[in-house]
Amino acid sequence: MLYYLFEYLEKQFQFPGASLFGFITFRAALAVILSLLISTIYGKRIIGLLLKQQVGETIRDLGLEGQQEKAGTPTMGGIIIILATLIPVLLLCKLGNIYIILLIVTTVWMGVIGFLDDYKKKFKNDKEGLKGKFKVLGQVGLGIIVGATLYFHQDVTMKEQIPAETRQELLTANPNMAPSKLFQEEEHAAKTTIPFMKNNEFDYADLITWIDPSLAKYAWVVFILVAIFIITAVSNGANLTDGIDGLAAGTSSIIVLTLGIFAWVSSNIVFADHLNIMYIPRVEEITIYIAAFVGALIGFLWYNTYPAQVFMGDTGSLTIGGIIAVIAIAVRKEWLIPVLCGVFLAENLSVVMQVGWFKYTKKKYGEGRRILKMSPLHHHYQKNGYHESKIVTRFWIIGILLAIVSIVTLKIR
Repeated sequence: MLYYLFEYLEKQFQFPGASLFGFITFRAALAVILSLLISTIYGKRIIGLLLKQQVGETIRDLGLEGQQEKAGTPTMGGIIIILATLIPVLLLCKLGNIYIILLIVTTVWMGVIGFLDDYKKKFKNDKEGLKGKFKVLGQVGLGIIVGATLYFHQDVTMKEQIPAETRQELLTANPNMAPSKLFQEEEHAAKTTIPFMKNNEFDYADLITWIDPSLAKYAWVVFILVAIFIITAVSNGANLTDGIDGLAAGTSSIIVLTLGIFAWVSSNIVFADHLNIMYIPRVEEITIYIAAFVGALIGFLWYNTYPAQVFMGDTGSLTIGGIIAVIAIAVRKEWLIPVLCGVFLAENLSVVMQVGWFKYTKKKYGEGRRILKMSPLHHHYQKNGYHESKIVTRFWIIGILLAIVSIVTLKIR
């Protein structure tokens, strides 16, 4: 809203300083500051309100040290993250940008699913919360909306660099040629980026056109299925990672900040040309959303680090996972998720392996056996006697290393 106000003031009155709102970097900086202020100042009031409503966490005894001390800590703190993200976004972003619209829808959509789950647990005394099938249905619904929008919307386009031979001829004839002349025309396509590959653009249509070239018109089906899978997997991964103080919020901050770098270089034709990556017009506005989101996560960490004064609950964890997944798909870096979101992946796999092995051994030997002392993975280390602060810090370090590897993929082919 402020963006449109200052744009009007600049055009009509040449208002001093109004032109600053035309710069992504300026609005991103404001978004970080505003979201930090909202999450830290008003976060305390929201925590007080949750305490007043007696929205305390019920801790099941898992035999972990210090676990029962957390009983009664307010949950549903994801409300802080959602509000601290959406308010700066509504004030500072171009609200007509399709990527911003998708992210706002994602935030509200996943926030409602998580809120309903937490609400049923705390106010309806239903330990199971929202039934799993309804959560999955919500994730699938969002995947359909995101996939269909990114495939069919007229403003979602991309540009690939022209073939290397033609590019070299043009540069030889005119070394100072503008980078925009070295890219093909904008196109709508179900294309993405494959890390570590020399020719790293991949068309999802190739997954079905090998059967019959005429199937290319159904590439949208493949793209939507991929979107559904990624959104479901990442949101569940974030949900499982939210098990000890500061782990999910801190890890997510690192992931989102890295995606912000990808969004920035993908939306800048000079950087895209230099790095030989896909240029995605209009995706730069995501940078402001990411700035607000990172500020909200860091502000939430003020109250969520050990010993936590508030837990995010499913309201926060499902929302965080959904946002990360949609940003990754929008900037065409979804195939980097196994690396960038390696912590989420490890938490997911630890549960799948633990449950799968337990069922297999119970059927074969008559008694269930375990790979880990407890899953998800962070609980295994707690069982081994590590303090949760040490576990969280080390997971953060691993997250930073994975983020660096992900960024390096821009040049490693």
